[in-house]
Amino acid sequence: MAGWYELNKNDKGQHSFVLKAGNGEVILRSESYESRASAENGIASVQKNSPNGSAYTHSDASDGRFYFNLKAANHQVIGTSQMYKTAAARQAGMESVKTNGPTTIIKEGA
Repeated sequence: MAGWYELNKNDKGQHSFVLKAGNGEVILRSESYESRASAENGIASVQKNSPNGSAYTHSDASDGRFYFNLKAANHQVIGTSQMYKTAAARQAGMESVKTNGPTTIIKEGA
């Protein structure tokens, strides 16, 4: 099964999205946006940039866990991964975003 984006709106009226793998696991989270249109632009940016390996930055958290950011051509962060226990798991997460990021399936969040 292909991955999909899930658009959400919080109780403060801000919009965000997550990218989910085919198994339903969240593999990338966006920042909060003031408008739905801005969140939709963020999705379009992930769709465009996710296949590009150079758009990813690897980071290590202070507690020893690993994560990555996906950046747009203007170097703005457009999505952040979950925390991983190993660098290999982080790499697998990036590969999943590369595979699922181009999807055009967008669902409304719960």
